[in-house]
Amino acid sequence: MIDAHHHLWDPSRRKYPWMSGDALAPLRKPYTLEDLRRETAAAGVSGTVLVQTVSDSDETAEFLSTAAASDGLIAGVVGWVDLTASDVADQVAKLRLLVGGDRLVGFRHQVQDEADAAWIARPDVRRGLRAICDAGLAYDLLVLLPQLPVARAVARETPDLKFVLDHAAKPPIASGEVEPWASEIKEIAKLPNVACKLSGLVTEASWTSWETPQISPYAAHVLECFGPDRVMFGSDWPVCELAASYGRVVELARELTADLSEPERAQVFGSTAQEWYGLPRA
Repeated sequence: MIDAHHHLWDPSRRKYPWMSGDALAPLRKPYTLEDLRRETAAAGVSGTVLVQTVSDSDETAEFLSTAAASDGLIAGVVGWVDLTASDVADQVAKLRLLVGGDRLVGFRHQVQDEADAAWIARPDVRRGLRAICDAGLAYDLLVLLPQLPVARAVARETPDLKFVLDHAAKPPIASGEVEPWASEIKEIAKLPNVACKLSGLVTEASWTSWETPQISPYAAHVLECFGPDRVMFGSDWPVCELAASYGRVVELARELTADLSEPERAQVFGSTAQEWYGLPRA
């Protein structure tokens, strides 16, 4: 089993602007490689993808080093690079020369935090995406519903770049609403170069009272639109701990995919991530 989306951090060493406020206070503590080993071993996860948390290339370098020291547990790293910089290609090349550089599988920017809903369509950002594409790497889309139409347009106009939609664009599970999220997911799923992560759903529901039936319709829609060959499981640990333990999130994912065939489940829990990120196969 591959967990295609998790994080590590240490607030004593680095600032995490998104982690402010009382609601996120439980997360403001270190989460280490050893913590990850313990959680994944208990849940039967054999490989992971470590994803950026801040706009800092130093974090990416540290993540690559951590991956190199993980004895194969962290199979890939989705890092950060300044997409607006004129030397994106050079920055990517330098990261690949670092310890663990062979684990670099993609990049992400927290587009959801950009005030400009069309940020990802800026000419300088598109140039950066082209550099990532030329490097043969993937790009994770961390966007909210208002940004999804622009993200879809960019993905359509960059057909040779593999995009991965994080957290299914954060559906409004807590409110029980479906539209316009469902229609937007259906549209972006029509693009063959976009995959989707079945991740981060528990924190879009009520943190204290969610139940599987509340989340099931959203997961079913993702699976119907993208198909198991373009859906991958991600825990979103440690963020998920606001609403559920690592083990419970894995259990939920199994519940949400219970109607799939065994080959289809194997795609969601492994081969889709391997294919999309170019991860080593066991």
